[in-house]
Amino acid sequence: MEKLQVGRATLTWLSGGVNHLDGGAMFGVVPKALWSRKYPVNDKNQIELRTDPILLQIDGQNMLIDTGMGIDKLTEKQKRNFGVLEESMLEKSLAKLNLTTSDIDKVLMTHLHFDHACGLTKKVDETYESVFRNAKIFTSQVEWDEMRNPNIRSVNTYWEMNWESIVDQVEPFQEKIEIVPGLKMIHTGGHSDGHSIIVFEDKEETFIHMADLMATNAHQNKLWAMAYDDYPVTSVHQKEKWMEYGYQKQAWFTFYHDAFYRAIKFNLQGEQTDVVERERYEY
Repeated sequence: MEKLQVGRATLTWLSGGVNHLDGGAMFGVVPKALWSRKYPVNDKNQIELRTDPILLQIDGQNMLIDTGMGIDKLTEKQKRNFGVLEESMLEKSLAKLNLTTSDIDKVLMTHLHFDHACGLTKKVDETYESVFRNAKIFTSQVEWDEMRNPNIRSVNTYWEMNWESIVDQVEPFQEKIEIVPGLKMIHTGGHSDGHSIIVFEDKEETFIHMADLMATNAHQNKLWAMAYDDYPVTSVHQKEKWMEYGYQKQAWFTFYHDAFYRAIKFNLQGEQTDVVERERYEY
């Protein structure tokens, strides 16, 4: 498993599953002739997207950034439509680190779309139970409200089975919240109305988890927004703001979806200066 040390923070990428979505949808109005130079595409016009949670360890606390695809949460039709070839192996990943789901103290949900939130619950008999029973679960108030009352567009990604059994664990926040010293969740909107990013700063070291504002390394261009974004103009403005901030701080940018890179550091000109590549391994 890939690791990255940023100040007091240790980041470890776990195995949360993989799906394959339409490249055109993932890059919105950007012509295929442009985006396909930066990210591989298969003969079905799909691109590979990981759904790998990040174990974030700071000051003795075990935290997760998002939760993966889960296990047995999708129908066979959904698996075909979303190109899900691998479900979550989160518990196996944690076991390799001598941890269990009971050891997770906090779960930081950038948003609650199914490919980020299915790992929050698991099916037990005819009902669903919380996977991380000892954890506080943080997400923006806007996101939490829409999760429970989706609109005509979002009803296809906000599912009752992913939230009904965790209600007592959720701690929604308004504009931003400091989880531990130096670690903040910040509501940005854009991809979803309640979408948030995660920023950690410790002296001169910084990482920024842009979540689905910059889903892959190929989305570095500030104008490249997904067709999946509910508010693409907001995505563009928020990406411009936080990427410029990251460039100035020489920050690491971390990824949940990228199939090739776990993290990339850029200079002031937006050029790569360091990378953590994703390893290919089996459990």
